Amino acid sequence: MTEQQKHFPEFYVTAPQPCPYLPGRLERKLFTHLTHDKSPALIDNLLKGGFRRSQNIAYMPYCEGCHACVSVRVLVDAFEPGRTMRRIVERNRDLQPARVTPVPTSEQYALFRSYIEARHSDGGMADMTVLDYAMMVEDSVIKTFLTEYRQRPDDALATRPETWPLKAVALCDRLSDGISMVYSFYDPTEETRSLGTSMILDHIDYARRLGLPYLYLGYWIQGSRKMNYKMRFQPQEQLTSNGWVRRPYLPSG
Repeated sequence: MTEQQKHFPEFYVTAPQPCPYLPGRLERKLFTHLTHDKSPALIDNLLKGGFRRSQNIAYMPYCEGCHACVSVRVLVDAFEPGRTMRRIVERNRDLQPARVTPVPTSEQYALFRSYIEARHSDGGMADMTVLDYAMMVEDSVIKTFLTEYRQRPDDALATRPETWPLKAVALCDRLSDGISMVYSFYDPTEETRSLGTSMILDHIDYARRLGLPYLYLGYWIQGSRKMNYKMRFQPQEQLTSNGWVRRPYLPSG
């Protein structure tokens, strides 16, 4: 094996299995292992080019006859929140975001379990142990960070921020041209806060402050109601066979 072959990714395809988003369809994934001997630029290009990261695996849909999964990214500088989104921002003014190193904690895992059991008890993450969670957070060969959202108490000046109640967590990757949101979870009892939307809005603002043009939201899946929320963040680009193409503007709510 040549040195060039050693550092070039080898790709594999999973066996067909039921699609978790579109009933009656089968899904397959094209994937490769992300290792320290791979060029950081190569990994960066994979993640900017439609692959998603799960621990140290980069994958993308590889389904025969189906193109429902479409990578989307928000145009940070052009994004302006609509009235509903501005209300969500105001509703969560008492939450303090903190960017922290990707170190798993028992507090995070307890919140993660509450979220999974309330929202995705029949999904693929339902059986994740504390060790599985730890690997999801810290097993990464690229620059990864967590954002913790803690609720500011009435006696905030008398307490340390790290002791405030943890309400939401987002796991993200820092790419050369943006932030990729890998996974997020939140307190399922706080439905009126719209914490999922709030975290995306916060990361759009964070990317803007860093001077990064894009926030990557993963796949929008046509026909899946679970993924409709991603269309609210406009303007955005979708990855097509001709590269990234901007969608027509739609009001962002």
